[in-house]
Amino acid sequence: MSLLSIGKSGLYAAQAALSTTGHNITNSNVAGYSRQVVVQETSIAMGGSNGYIGTGTQIAQVKRYSDEFLNAQVRTAQAATSGLESYQAQVTQIDNLLADTTSGLSPALQDFFSAVQNLTGDRAGVPSRGALMTSADTLAARFQSMNSRLEEIRKGVNTQITSGVTLVNTYASQIAELNDQIGKLSAGDNLNLPNDLLDKRDQLIMDLNKQVKATVMPGDNNMLTVSIGNGQPLVVGADHFSLVAMNSPTDQTRVTIGYATANKVAPMPESALTGGALGGALEFRTKSLDLAQNSLGRIALGLAQTFNDQHHLGLDANGNPGGDFFTMTTAAVTKNVNNNQTSNTKITADVVDASQLTTSDYKVDFDGSNYNVIRLSDNKKTVISPFPQTGPQTVDGLAFSVSGNAAAGDNFLVRPTINGAAGLKLALTDVSQVAAAAPIATSIPLTNKGTGKISEGSVDKNYLASPLSGKVDVKYDKASGNLTGLPGGQAVTMTLNGTTTTIPAGGNVPFKDGASYTVAGMSFTLTGAPAEGDTFSIERNTGLGDTRNASLLGDLQSKNILDNGSATYQSAYAHIVSAIGNKTREVQVNAEASAAQLEQASKAADNVSGVNLDEEAANLLKYQQAYQAASKIMQVADTIFNSLLQIAH
Repeated sequence: MSLLSIGKSGLYAAQAALSTTGHNITNSNVAGYSRQVVVQETSIAMGGSNGYIGTGTQIAQVKRYSDEFLNAQVRTAQAATSGLESYQAQVTQIDNLLADTTSGLSPALQDFFSAVQNLTGDRAGVPSRGALMTSADTLAARFQSMNSRLEEIRKGVNTQITSGVTLVNTYASQIAELNDQIGKLSAGDNLNLPNDLLDKRDQLIMDLNKQVKATVMPGDNNMLTVSIGNGQPLVVGADHFSLVAMNSPTDQTRVTIGYATANKVAPMPESALTGGALGGALEFRTKSLDLAQNSLGRIALGLAQTFNDQHHLGLDANGNPGGDFFTMTTAAVTKNVNNNQTSNTKITADVVDASQLTTSDYKVDFDGSNYNVIRLSDNKKTVISPFPQTGPQTVDGLAFSVSGNAAAGDNFLVRPTINGAAGLKLALTDVSQVAAAAPIATSIPLTNKGTGKISEGSVDKNYLASPLSGKVDVKYDKASGNLTGLPGGQAVTMTLNGTTTTIPAGGNVPFKDGASYTVAGMSFTLTGAPAEGDTFSIERNTGLGDTRNASLLGDLQSKNILDNGSATYQSAYAHIVSAIGNKTREVQVNAEASAAQLEQASKAADNVSGVNLDEEAANLLKYQQAYQAASKIMQVADTIFNSLLQIAH
């Protein structure tokens, strides 16, 4: 090969190196760009018996500096960081809502029970009754406003999921298109690759991981296979699959994610999609939003039921039995849209024991033989038996009534507490309807000769089955030491010094000093030493001036009712505030740690693929000198060639 050709090869190589260096410099701020270097190799030498003479240089490849192992670490860290940041942004809103000392639930609960206790201050007068109804309205409005805010957050999650799915599909389409281009341009060559397209594809995969964690595997012809969830393929070569933002089959207000295959869309388990903004939003909704809204609803239902139950045991200012103080909603029941269309199953779930309520949702399914109630928090199953039912079956304080016919596999979602806060309202319309008085009053006739006394009477829920219509005179028979005149046909329970004895209907009821007696839902205590024939009277109360039931209503504030009788309304609320606060702090700490890991992984990857402008500036000078030197070779070759021409002439 001539000296001119050798210089020409060096000139081309230096020119390519200069162009590549300039390409690096101008793209140094482009996201995902990996630095490139021209790799030269010696051309095949020419020679024979007198030795081999070099023929110059040639470009072996334009090498792209990128470490797939480090890139995979960055993608994993990016998915985790984006997921935690998404979770943190959402859960912080709930934390601020619940923990607010002004607009939270605790101040409204305190004000309400203060108004209940104030009834005893003016003997349940009109002003205190009016103040109580105002406080009850305020409390109900607080429950409703907090629930409305949670619903707004829920709608925001739905919107985020919808937009996230659109982004994922866009990225999948672009990655598949780049796969196709790269496959065609590389044509099986693993050295001469379209580096800029590789960078663009890697950056799209990184952006994809900001939405959902994706797994990348090498495919044929320098293409990649990208999968998500439990291995569902998103991109395979030049083909891509789509996600669909769809309404949940069991809850049409809940946007979930489906996987489209052929002409069918199958809902994906929300727990399968982890990482990224989508995974973070789904995890937040399942672990924090549902918990917070169900917990708030449970407190509202627990308050409404227990307050109503006690209110029913009182008399209002007109002498009528107390009605419902609050209105409360029934469980939200929705059927799976994929159920057999001929099914006519009807399901209701009413709160009968607030102390047993959980924050879980339930699935009721039909397996072909039995209806089953499945608690979704731990998948505990209860079989509805017998069926058809002779009466509601109680599960976790909920009376489930199931009727109708279903096909095997049909299922229904039951959300007992989700609308509890939204449906809480004051049921009373007039101050006179406040049942502050106890329904019975006790007295001792002036004609009694002994020292026997009877306490103020109280009633329990059994009293409502047969309310007192007349006067009951309990008489002491000294000869037998027994009491007579108690309501007939009723068993009597006697408690003395912690020992309880049940006396069957018609049995002898002995008088014991200090003993408490319960009969027909009425309870009273007798003390002292009555004389022969002394009587103790129990009669229907008038409802005026008496605040014994108001005191019992006030006692509910400090009574352990919820969580199997281990939590008050306030402590149950404090528990959810604490749980959400702890979760918020946990996510915040994890997000900070994940961001640090992402930064560390990114720096490690940048050390390999990042552009160092100082290094590139030095390379410019080096390749410039190489270009000039190669040019000098060509100049010398030209001079020699001209000299030869002159000799020839």
